[in-house]
Amino acid sequence: MNSLKKENLKRLLSPKNIAFFGGNDVEVAIAEAKRRGFKGPIWPVNPNRKSILGIKCFKSIDELPTSPDASFIAVPSKFVSGIVKDLAKNGAGGVVCYSAGFGETGTEGKALESELISVAKNMPILGPNCYGFINYLEKVALWPFAHGGVCPGYGAAIITQSGMLSSDITMTDRSLPLTHMISVGNQASVCIEDLIEILCDNPKVKAIGIHIEGIKNIRKLHDVAVKALKKRVPIVALKTGTSIVGEKLTTTHTGSLSGEDRLYNALFERVGIIRVGSPILFLELLKLLCISGVPKDDTLVAFTCSGGGATMLADYSEEIGVQLPHYNQTTKTNLKNLLPDIATVSNPLDYTTPIWGDKQKTGPVFSTAMKESKASTALLLQDYPAEGLDESQNLYLNDAHAFIKAAQTLNLPAIICSTFPENMKKSIRDNFLKHKITPMLGIEDTLQSIKLASDYKMKQKCLQRATITPLVKVPEHKNHKFLNEFESKNSLKQIGISTPKGQIIRYRNIKKTSISLQFPIALKLLNSKIIHKTEYGAILTNIKSRDELIKATKEMHDRLKKALKNDFEDQFLIEEMLPSPIAEMIIGIEPKSEFGYLLLLGTGGVQAEIMDDTISILIPTNKDEIIKSIKKLKLYKLMNNFRSNKSVNLDGLASNIMQILSLINMNKHCLSSVEINPLFVYETSTYAIDAVIGTIK
Repeated sequence: MNSLKKENLKRLLSPKNIAFFGGNDVEVAIAEAKRRGFKGPIWPVNPNRKSILGIKCFKSIDELPTSPDASFIAVPSKFVSGIVKDLAKNGAGGVVCYSAGFGETGTEGKALESELISVAKNMPILGPNCYGFINYLEKVALWPFAHGGVCPGYGAAIITQSGMLSSDITMTDRSLPLTHMISVGNQASVCIEDLIEILCDNPKVKAIGIHIEGIKNIRKLHDVAVKALKKRVPIVALKTGTSIVGEKLTTTHTGSLSGEDRLYNALFERVGIIRVGSPILFLELLKLLCISGVPKDDTLVAFTCSGGGATMLADYSEEIGVQLPHYNQTTKTNLKNLLPDIATVSNPLDYTTPIWGDKQKTGPVFSTAMKESKASTALLLQDYPAEGLDESQNLYLNDAHAFIKAAQTLNLPAIICSTFPENMKKSIRDNFLKHKITPMLGIEDTLQSIKLASDYKMKQKCLQRATITPLVKVPEHKNHKFLNEFESKNSLKQIGISTPKGQIIRYRNIKKTSISLQFPIALKLLNSKIIHKTEYGAILTNIKSRDELIKATKEMHDRLKKALKNDFEDQFLIEEMLPSPIAEMIIGIEPKSEFGYLLLLGTGGVQAEIMDDTISILIPTNKDEIIKSIKKLKLYKLMNNFRSNKSVNLDGLASNIMQILSLINMNKHCLSSVEINPLFVYETSTYAIDAVIGTIK
């Protein structure tokens, strides 16, 4: 997006006036703009009507008092381009195209969409086929339906690809503060990435939420996410749907283990985007980030007036890794003196019903525990009585206000959470919101939000210290082929990667061939068209003598010649077998369209896909990232002195993997892919037991 289009997009999102094009479909949109509190001029444009909702209609764009900052278009698709062309000629700011019937409908619609973008030139268009946007901060709505949402002057900006989801979010009863709600539709002109770039400059936007099925420009998302990270604006992603990225068919283990969803995970991990798996967690996490902010770490001091509540908090905290610091002996004594005899001092702390609702007694308990625990976040678990049964509500609120006072005195981010989402009424949540206390709904979503937010803080610290380099570009190519195993291993040996000692033999000369290897050996068919040898029976191990080798070679030769026909080549690789390693890994490098090259690390061997213990990293990367990733694998337990076994030198292993990555820079115009499976990992060395390198032209 060039600078002029970017300035026009800012003008669209913060308009001083709005033009509405259409008839019945714009009536609600105009009403919503007025209900949101928009004070600027509203100009309906309709040649066939005198007025809409009592506002005089203009017959054409030329009659408008001035060029509109924002326009909402709700007319049949065939008329949209004409309106957009005239708006662009008149210097309009930008357009929300509510009209459908474009790229989402097929060939004719795609042609209309192309024409639309062409005539718009540097005028940005939200959509087409979108709901539009709500700017809660500036009381602006270009939105076709009734909408909700609250804004205390700060909050989350949410961008979605689904109009209905965006509408549903505005209607949720969760007290999420909002600054913007933007529906992007087809993203023909303005993409999610463009909006992130602008929104993260607004200091009132405390977090950005994105709902995505796919991204138009992966590299731009990468770069704007880095910008948001530097601006300390967290991005939370709800990624749904699937689409095919790159090759439709995968031939290697790496290809099958690094699908589209894992690519997004790798991208998010690289730039600090927090991914969530449910719309509820999406909203609760955004709420926490906006109100309490990003916690310093994952330590929590928690309170409840229920033994059951304390147990639930403890159990789920342990499950997901939220830390509950223990009190020292002095603090335990001090708390015991403040609590009834029936209370047990622990974190979470059940302060028990004898002092429930008495803020003179609960206040000192909260203050002492918060101060001495040194936790980064405080939580109070409370479920309020239902409407009409609220005789005890003041007792709950007494404790809540004592908790709030203690947290504010210590400047400690604080949460009041209900076990069941429906057990905290809006009036109570609004009260907490005024005190900058986060009202959260549901124990699991609350604790998961704390964990995700604290993990983001750790990543934020690491990434802000590091230089996040651009993604590596994959060279364009027409032809693709694989080297055979011998050729692939020769390429690896040239960069210092060890391979077993081996030689090439042919069946027709086997009786005359001198074998220079030590038995036992492995026998493999050399054929660049066979990637998975085990599937063809093209590998045999533990051959103990020359006679066994001759016999095995004949059997493999005859069987595979018949099976492969014209693709058969009479050449075999024999290799000395190595001792059992500490671990077997798969190391893969794959080109992945706009994502660049992907490095895949995981449990290797013939069961690589069954084990599915892998992690993906986008390139370029570094040794620290590789070591951190290896530690996330289940395989790492085997490497780390498992059952008194030997330990792997991770620094040396990561250095070997970085050597493998150097193939990209050495061969960036001809390298397609690399797969080593398995890589035998010993204490201080590695060996590529099988390898396949793909090349391109």
